[in-house]
Amino acid sequence: MTTLPGKIVMASSNAGKIREIARLLEGIGVQVVAQSTLGVTDAEETGTTFAENSLIKARHASDATGLPAIGDDSGLVVDALDGRPGVYSARFAGPDATDDENIDKLLAELAGTSDEARGAAFHCVASFVMPGVPEAVVAEGVWRGRILGARQGDGGFGYDPVFLDPESGLSAAELGADQKNARSHRGQALRRLVAQLEQFS
Repeated sequence: MTTLPGKIVMASSNAGKIREIARLLEGIGVQVVAQSTLGVTDAEETGTTFAENSLIKARHASDATGLPAIGDDSGLVVDALDGRPGVYSARFAGPDATDDENIDKLLAELAGTSDEARGAAFHCVASFVMPGVPEAVVAEGVWRGRILGARQGDGGFGYDPVFLDPESGLSAAELGADQKNARSHRGQALRRLVAQLEQFS
């Protein structure tokens, strides 16, 4: 791996995600831009693991722009559902499912499951690729908790209202942004990725 250039493409159009990685990279003087600002559309997520989808997104953005790129993929792994919904978290209730529809399906499938058996974890894998460099820098984050029986809180997105953070005793939707970033799977993965990238700055 060579010295980092001044600009990295984030293989996402999620404004919150862009801000988060930009803050983490401030210390090494790198500008982060959303792929959408460069006319890059979302990659088709054909992988069967978070790591595969993360790399697919990063390579897609890098190939389209000629710039280094970061891609991440994440989802919810539920113990009682044998790891589902996993990589299909965003489309658990169907291809165009809303967050509420996905949560409703999750709660329905866990109906009658005891609190002790509702263990779950958010997983995130983040990948960094450079044009013409076959090796990727990869980092992972895992946030363990359990699935609540009903929604709590109105913040966050996705499954946050039904994911209980055991450390705080709050749902992910009840945590402030800084609290969530300090604990979350994505925050962990991106911080670990940045720590690896700093050696190239």
